Amino acid sequence: MEPIQAPQYKAGFVAVMGRPNVGKSTLINTLLGQKIAAVSPRPQTTRKRQMGILNLEDAQIIFVDTPGVHEARHKLGENMNQEAIDTLQDSDVILWVVDISQKPHPDEYILAEHLRSLGRSVPTIMALNKVDLVDEATSEKNQAAFIVLAPEALPLTISATRGDNLELLVNTITGKLMDGFPFFPQDQITDLYEREIAADLIRETALKILRDEVPHGIAIRIDQYKERNEHGAYIEATIFVEKESHKPIVIGKGGKKLKEIGTSARKEIETMSGRKVYLQLRVKVRKNWRNDEKVLRRFGY
Repeated sequence: MEPIQAPQYKAGFVAVMGRPNVGKSTLINTLLGQKIAAVSPRPQTTRKRQMGILNLEDAQIIFVDTPGVHEARHKLGENMNQEAIDTLQDSDVILWVVDISQKPHPDEYILAEHLRSLGRSVPTIMALNKVDLVDEATSEKNQAAFIVLAPEALPLTISATRGDNLELLVNTITGKLMDGFPFFPQDQITDLYEREIAADLIRETALKILRDEVPHGIAIRIDQYKERNEHGAYIEATIFVEKESHKPIVIGKGGKKLKEIGTSARKEIETMSGRKVYLQLRVKVRKNWRNDEKVLRRFGY
């Protein structure tokens, strides 16, 4: 009688790379079935690494959502790019997410060069996202252009919003991981604390509501995050802008805009945390903070 073999368990870190606004955070949120990463139509919503932990029966996949690689124009941008490149070096698998509804962007040629200069071979999957937004002919044409950038990568067309081929993507990633043990408890889905996720959700909401009125120079600082037993959580947060002229835009006439941001962000945080939240927001000016290393460290960048 053959001895019973214990099922193999796989675990590892997957660097989720790509230029801004190709759907990296949306993909991770969809795979986890819960929102942990900020999503916005504005680029550079993700500013630092965040782990999304997918626990399966036979595997633990740790997705590392990184800032989108782009042409940096300030210290914050440089830090974001370095954060993304460092993640490449430490990963077991690289998941390069691209937008198949568009031709390759110049930033993607930069990322392709980073992949070539890694100095080690890392299994790479190219997730050709947003297949739901493009016709078959355009999809094939753009796919061919992306494959030229990374011919060693395995191409997979997906839709992070509609769900096309996501099960196949997960199975493919699992097959490329090494045998091992879980790195995190089975009920953990991220490495961030609730207060950090709350800050991202407030910034995401502000970017959506303000749209093009205020540039990307918005940072959020959580000043208080207190539990109030059956009354839920009490949160005080400060929205920082770079210019005096931006402050009244964020506040709005009679405080209307700030109230709208607060109401929408509160609902997002309540959905994330599963309890009632009281959110108090204020706005302050910190001039040119994206080029101030001291302030960047204080804000967690």
